[in-house]
This record gives sequence, C-alpha cells and structure tokens, in this order.
Amino acid sequence: MSIEKSSLQAARSAYQPKLPKALQGPVKASEGAPTQSVGNQSEINGLFPNTYGMPMVEFVPASTENVVDFNIGVILSGGQAPGGHNVISGLFDGLKAINPGGKLYGFLMGPGGLVDHKYIELTSSIIDEYRNTGGFDIIGSGRTKLEETDQFESGIKILRELGIKALVIIGGDDSNTNACVLAEYYAAKNYGVQVIGCPKTIDGDLKNEQIETSFGFDTATKTYAELIGNIERDCNSARKYWQFSKRMGRSASHVARECALLTQPVVCLISEEVEASGQSLDQVVSYIADIVAKRAAAGKNFGTVLIPEGIIEFIPSIKRLIAELNDVLATEEAKTVAREDQIEYVKAHLSAENLAQFNSLPIDVACQLALDRDPHGNVQVSLIETEKLLSRMVAAKLAEWKKDGRYTGKFAAQHHFFGYEGRCATPSNFDADYCYSLGYNATKLIAAGKTGYMSIIKNTTAPANEWIAGGVPITMMMNLEKRSGKMKPVIRKALVETDGKPFKFFAANREKWAVEDCYVYPGPIQYWGPSEVCDLPTRTLQLEQSK
Repeated sequence: MSIEKSSLQAARSAYQPKLPKALQGPVKASEGAPTQSVGNQSEINGLFPNTYGMPMVEFVPASTENVVDFNIGVILSGGQAPGGHNVISGLFDGLKAINPGGKLYGFLMGPGGLVDHKYIELTSSIIDEYRNTGGFDIIGSGRTKLEETDQFESGIKILRELGIKALVIIGGDDSNTNACVLAEYYAAKNYGVQVIGCPKTIDGDLKNEQIETSFGFDTATKTYAELIGNIERDCNSARKYWQFSKRMGRSASHVARECALLTQPVVCLISEEVEASGQSLDQVVSYIADIVAKRAAAGKNFGTVLIPEGIIEFIPSIKRLIAELNDVLATEEAKTVAREDQIEYVKAHLSAENLAQFNSLPIDVACQLALDRDPHGNVQVSLIETEKLLSRMVAAKLAEWKKDGRYTGKFAAQHHFFGYEGRCATPSNFDADYCYSLGYNATKLIAAGKTGYMSIIKNTTAPANEWIAGGVPITMMMNLEKRSGKMKPVIRKALVETDGKPFKFFAANREKWAVEDCYVYPGPIQYWGPSEVCDLPTRTLQLEQSK
C-alpha cells in the first residue's frame, strides 16, 4: 500500500542522488598500510584479534567487476538522522547493480529485530516510496545493544535462514561499536557473515581523519539554523526578549557551533571551551550576564543565547560530580534502592566535595543528574532544562548587579529546545547525496569481502562527482572508556577542537556578534536552484578543509 505524499515529498522522489565517479561503474579495492586503534592498542588488539590491524580501503575505477551472489540485511540503530532512507536506497541500488537477484532485508525496530527475527524484504516498490525522505520509518529504529553471545547466536540463525551474507548497521558511535563486536564474533566463529557500519548522528561527534562528517548533521543544523534565524528576526523586531535556546547534541558542541556559524547569535556557549578553561557554573552565568549588561547599556534589552545540550557535563566541578554519580549508581546495591529513596542514597555515598556541589544545585537539576540514565549508563542531559537553569541564574545575577548600578536594563527570557525538530527532516541535497553514496559504497565493501569496516566518503567539500569512496576498519577508531562502571571498548567521540579552524573563526567573530546586531537569517533548506545555494556542505566542513 502506497503512502500519501506531500507535494514536496512527491517532487523529492524524483531527485536522483549524485554518486562519486569511482562508484559509477566497476571498481577495485586499493588497500593501504595496516592500521591500529587510536588508543589502548594492545588491549583493543586483544579484544578484536580477527578484525584488528586491517588496512584502509579506497575504491578506484576498474575495467570489470565480479558479479557476487549475496543478500544483505540492514538495521537502523539509535536516534533518527536525516538521510537514513537514502543509505538504504543506496544499499538497494548498489546490491542490484552487483547482483540483480540479490535481496535486501530490513530488520524491524533496530537491533532487536535481528535478535527477535522480525524483518521485511525491502522491494523496489517499498524503496521507491522512501527515497529522499526524512525519518527512519521504513523499518524503524531501536536502541537494543548487541553485546551478548545469545543475541549473536539468535541473529546468525535468521541470517542463515534468509541467506544473508552481510549485515549493514546504520548508527552512531555506540551502534558501530556493537557492529565491530558482532563482526569480531562472526569472524572468530567463521560464520561467513560480514558486518559493515555507516556513520550516523546529527550530533556530529562521529568523525575523525577518515570520517569527515556523520550523516544527518548537515540537514539537522540547517533545520535548526532556520528556526534560530526566525527567532533572531522576532527578537530584533520585538526588542524586549532574551531568547535562550538549547541545541540537541549529547556531548559535543558541533551542532551549537555550526548553528552559530550560520546565524551569528549574540551568545553561543561551547562546552569544550568551558571545560578547557576550567570555568565554574557561576563563571558561565557571569559571562552571559556581562553581555546582557553591555547590550542594556546600549539600549538593547534583547538577544539570543545558544546552548549546547551537554554543557552541564563539561563544567569541571559538575563533571566530577557526574563521574562519581555514575560509579555510585552502577553498583549492584544501588540497583535495589527504591526510586523515592535514590536521592538520599546518592547523597550518602558521595565524597564531601561532590556532595557540596550536588547540594548547591537547584533541586530539579540535582534530581535529573541523580536519577534516570540512558541505556549506556549516561546522564540524560536532554532532560535537564539547561536553558531555563542558565536564564534563571542570569536573572539572579543581574538582580545583584542592579543593586550597585552595574545593570540598569530589563531582562525577560523565553526558552526553546531544538532537538526532535531536526532528526527526521527531509534531507538536504548534501545529505541525500552523501547518504546514498554511503549505502552504495557499503555494497562495494561487501563485494570486496570486507567485514568490521565502516563505509566512508571523503573529499566532501568538492562536488559529489569528486568524492572519494572507501572503508575504514572500525577498530582503528576505538579506545577503552568507562561505561556503567566498567572499562569497555568504544569508538572515541570527536569533540570540538578549540585549536581548529571552525572554532577559531567563531572565536574571532563572537565579540562583534555580541554587541552588534549581526544576525543572519538562513531561511529553509533549499532543494532546487544554483548548486552554490543548494549543494553547500556545512560551514564546519568548509572551514576545516580551507587551505
């Protein structure tokens, strides 16, 4: 049964994503030198003896290409990101180009679909309904972690039953860590099933020298930037509100910084800078309040403040508190404590320094830090209303300054959290092309017999025809980190580099943005028009790759 389409969706269905020249015909794999992990080399090698040290792969044109007979399974894992449907479309088209009789199976609602044997065959009629659309609704997503032997063995049963030679896991750093674990297990058992990952997250923190950007980041930041621009225009019109808005992006500040580069707000906080300079919560508040006071002195009682979602975790004193909270709550004893008694239990087990910090926080924030964790044992920072916390503390600071005449203005705040608005947006041309290429490229990795690799596309500030396609061993990106009280192998998150070109450009301009009204109103994502308008990569990529 076909789904009803909006005019935009119907028009986007006809868009043909662009492919790198190297993927437009037969290819061969050009292999580089052996690789090693970014950290804890001996430990990672010991955990992944069958998939460690593999070479980088780059695909180059060839005169002929072997026809390989195989079926593929695909899983969408974790939070949604624009372009997931195009990865699957690329997988489908790439599979049919290599093996016209091959079948693509989608496991439903994430990794749990593999374990529970819930799937559908993705036919051309289904695929065509979802080309160039946002969301993950073609097969759904989930957050089941693949880390137990029973799960792996349950998965291999359905993979064999369906004749699936390779499994493609589309996800972020944790999902691709699971893909690496699964690839190692199947390789160790000689099960003959390959596992390939695709880099997804709007947070932008799944990146390194080989992964230039994670898919969905481009579309999400452009979507948020449109909303921020709308608020800036409203702010500049009403001239009586301070608009505090929080950006999605669990740990790193890539989303907030990219949105700042696109919209030039009055204030944008960068979590990594706060941590590097050792700022306290009061110093962060004072920084914002000082800009509010300066603008008030110029008769401007309005402005915009952009806040990264995870900033609370980067304030050093609170970061130390969270680390101890994680350890306390990871114990077996803590798991038996009733929810209503958990706060008192936590307070009884904190060190004196962290207890003092805990008691200094507003009770609602303290509760949010001490209670629910996500499936990976992390604080659910999206539940902490940091935008309201900061504006409340700024208001209190300004009230103090008013007593001695340091501040004479009026302060009225409004609050926003831009998160889910960007996760399922219709992908930009960049993400439509990039994601389709990632999926198409994954089939080439499968045909080349690779497992434990992530599909990568490089040179992404050039026209899509000049992009470089290949693969990177997932073990190359891994190190050991403490999760739920235990050291585990994980893909290292990429944080904002305060010595990188994008941050330096931001830092060089923010003082001007703070006192002058330099707002930029990006407007909606453009899908049609000149390439210099419609196909632009993010400002982050442009600055990173500028000569």
